[in-house]
Amino acid sequence: MKPLKAYENVDFLKTDVCRPVRLQLELLHPEVVMASHQVRSTIVLFGSARIPDPERARTELAMAEQNLTGNPESGEMQFRRDVAREMVKLSHYYNVAREFARVVSQCCQDGSKCEYVIMTGGGGGIMEAGNRGADDAGAKSVGLNISLPMEQQPNPYVTPELCFEFHYFSIRKMHFLLRAKALCGFPGGYGTLDELFETLTLISTNKIHRIPVILFGREFWEEIINWPALVRRGVISPEDIDIFSYCETAEEGWQLIQDFWRGRNGVAWRNRHKPG
Repeated sequence: MKPLKAYENVDFLKTDVCRPVRLQLELLHPEVVMASHQVRSTIVLFGSARIPDPERARTELAMAEQNLTGNPESGEMQFRRDVAREMVKLSHYYNVAREFARVVSQCCQDGSKCEYVIMTGGGGGIMEAGNRGADDAGAKSVGLNISLPMEQQPNPYVTPELCFEFHYFSIRKMHFLLRAKALCGFPGGYGTLDELFETLTLISTNKIHRIPVILFGREFWEEIINWPALVRRGVISPEDIDIFSYCETAEEGWQLIQDFWRGRNGVAWRNRHKPG
């Protein structure tokens, strides 16, 4: 049997000794592909994969209520009903994310020009909404999927040629920020918080240039994260909460991004939209 060349030997490429090669490939491949599609800048949109569209949320609530009716003493069924009720409320942000992505994509892509391309984690929920909004506008969007023990499948609205699968979270997060002109956070869990706090850290330590960080849903974020307590206890500086802004609607979010880049240094934006 003819021996394989090193770069043809998949088993060899998967060994521990080849980890630096795999890291480099995960960095290089999406970079080359996005450049070939003239993706010059992006808006990163992230949020929970668990937040469904409103119709599905209402269907799941009806099922949860039906199951509870059949077993009214079950604590688990009551919990599932309560979570389903919360998901109906949060599903509002599916529509907001979809509309935001549609508005941005409609403004910023015209065939050859690919600025402010919507980039998501490529999965379901809020990520799906972002890619779906771009698709509504007939525009390109990027999905940076990640291989997980419980497989995350790419949503059907990502531009097929711009749908990538990552093994390493670190390289995936690097791609999120390489072309980012804004980062838009919708309600989410561990993954959303991880991406948010990494970006806030990089901005606060001047590792990346300042970009707008916009959190959709002030009520959610202020309940989840006690920003004033972090300042009061001295673990962050008062100016660290000037890095981000809140908004509620697609139009407001897009206006914040435009205002920031018109001002270049963002001073007026930060003062006008400082969290309370």
